[in-house]
Amino acid sequence: MRFGVFYEMQLPRPWGPDDERKLFHDALEQVVLADRLGFDYAWEVEHHFLDEYSHSSSPEVFLAAAAARTSRIRLGHGIRQVIPNYNHPARTAECLATLDLLSNGRVEFGIGEGATRLELGGFKIPAKEKRAMSLEAAEQIANMMALEPYPGFEGQYFSMPCRNVLPKPVQKPHPPMWIACTNRDTIKLAAKLGLGALAFSFVDPEEARNWADIYYGIIKSEECVPLGRTVNANIAMVSSFSLHQDRAEAIRRGHEGFEFFGYALNALVAHDTVPGRTDLWGEYLAQRGNRTDEIIAASREGAQSSGIGTPEDMRAHLRALQAAGVDQVIFLQQAGRNRHEHICQSLQLFADTVMAEFREAAAAREKAKQEALQPYIDAALKRKQWMQPLGKDDVPVVRASVKQAQVGGTLGAG
Repeated sequence: MRFGVFYEMQLPRPWGPDDERKLFHDALEQVVLADRLGFDYAWEVEHHFLDEYSHSSSPEVFLAAAAARTSRIRLGHGIRQVIPNYNHPARTAECLATLDLLSNGRVEFGIGEGATRLELGGFKIPAKEKRAMSLEAAEQIANMMALEPYPGFEGQYFSMPCRNVLPKPVQKPHPPMWIACTNRDTIKLAAKLGLGALAFSFVDPEEARNWADIYYGIIKSEECVPLGRTVNANIAMVSSFSLHQDRAEAIRRGHEGFEFFGYALNALVAHDTVPGRTDLWGEYLAQRGNRTDEIIAASREGAQSSGIGTPEDMRAHLRALQAAGVDQVIFLQQAGRNRHEHICQSLQLFADTVMAEFREAAAAREKAKQEALQPYIDAALKRKQWMQPLGKDDVPVVRASVKQAQVGGTLGAG
């Protein structure tokens, strides 16, 4: 089993003048620590206009900073908004490839589409067409990274002439592709498209097993036709995360922030919002009352299986998810007002007391899984209708902008 850390860049109100700067620098320090401790992935989302819930609107910038300060941890867009209204597909391909070069081939490419009217309306994206728009763009982004030159495309939602999209990534033909999943229907979609499933719903091990059975059943079936130019057969699931040798202290440090994550997202989707005037944190605390004390009291009744608790609680939690068929657990530690020092202490305690049990068998498990799936992956790739590279004589000539260039003029002027 592999382990990741996940960032929304949450910042509940009220905000101080230095809070956003500190938020990003603290998160970067956490990723550097996670890299040193042996965590496998650092994921950052892309959202826009979501006060308090997510201030992560430019994950490519944060991930580039992380690339410069780390050496082994993989850097995941979890997710990149790929609809052209958010990011032109060529710009996404360029950003991904540049980050892959800077990180020496450590990029993961998760795709998403947005869910709130704040985002969709802000970029004038029709809600009923967002899925089709995102999948059309994602397939072409993969083609842009792989083909030299990119032949061009006339689609339903975006068009582009033949161009050589540069640079090209280290990972060939492109970084591993994932898609955000929140229910069984999107798990099915991920498998049908040969994409890794980034499961952003908190489910128990029994439901996780159902999702894994559905996912890998489709990967092995004729339904699987890859969206990209490879198949990334993996399931990653988010989990709560707060670790301490004293269970009650782990709950005090982490549960309030964990529950705010779900509360804030629901509020932004289901409630009217006045941009720049939210008070999600205050409303949440008013509704929550003394719930932390209630959870601590209930936790004293016996052994627990949870991402919030003692190392033994965490081991039980991860054993159940691993047995269910989950390949990677992504920890949601930066949520609500969870404190930076507590997050770092939890990461250290996890590495010291939990990680080794699951790390020892990871490589062998992955090798056996890959060998078992390879015939199905090969069959899936044969079913794909590939965009073909242009022949030598088929590449169109792009006519000059002017008849004669000025000599001695300013380069790039105009």
